[in-house]
Amino acid sequence: MVNWLSETLYPAWEQRFRVDEVLFQEKTALQDLVILKNEMFGTVMMLDGVVQLTEKDEFVYHEMLAHVPVFGHGSASRVLIIGGGDGGTLREVLRHRSVTHVTQVEIDRAVIDMALKYMPGVSAGAYDDPRARIIIADGIRYVAETEDRYDVILVDSTDPVGPAEGLFTEEFYRNCKRCLTENGILAVQGGVPFLQPEERTLVNNRMKPSFRCSTSYIISMATYVGGPMTLGWASDDPSKKTPDLAVLEQRYREAGFSTRYYSPAVHIGAFALPPYIAALENGPA
Repeated sequence: MVNWLSETLYPAWEQRFRVDEVLFQEKTALQDLVILKNEMFGTVMMLDGVVQLTEKDEFVYHEMLAHVPVFGHGSASRVLIIGGGDGGTLREVLRHRSVTHVTQVEIDRAVIDMALKYMPGVSAGAYDDPRARIIIADGIRYVAETEDRYDVILVDSTDPVGPAEGLFTEEFYRNCKRCLTENGILAVQGGVPFLQPEERTLVNNRMKPSFRCSTSYIISMATYVGGPMTLGWASDDPSKKTPDLAVLEQRYREAGFSTRYYSPAVHIGAFALPPYIAALENGPA
């Protein structure tokens, strides 16, 4: 009998994965973690019944979460990652030679351990990089208390339920702003607006009080179903959002690495929001 596992994110619609092999399944102290093999998508990680990443398309999310703010900033050397225990965001940030230090704050050590064991290609050695400092702690508390400052902060989180709910509050974004250097950039996971319109509005409305510019940019992933996904973007310097294309192309060339989804042109185009998504920027809280 063929076994299928359904994602439980939406009450009236689902996607399913054929389970070719269960590699790991355990309810940790914080989350229900499942790692499985699927012929089409490779290794798949699910938390609390929701797909977090697959080997097949994780590069889309991780490249765009990392490179849009880092290339947009232009001189980022210190980066903070909240969450992202699979290591994909860390991997992409560390590809930038200009980055001299990355702090990653992950609340659940089991996510890192299981990703390293069953999906080592996602982090691709990033956890061994001497520029990386890994802290197992609550990211909400970290940004409220740390005295460290960062040029870019990336919030690689699940949706605003359960352990991640506090990562979507006005207070959290205010504390992130406190941890940024002048004109630093905050980028966050922002949901699929066609199916989660309230999440896009919530993120933008709660960023606004702390930043001069808050908006979103879009990516397209096979396993984050329901249309384009948004990533939230905020800074006091709107010019860092979409620098001139020639400037981005020069930064990309000088970085000396290639990407599979991100490009300077895609960077700029990602901020061109379809009207139904743009309308959510100023929707009701």
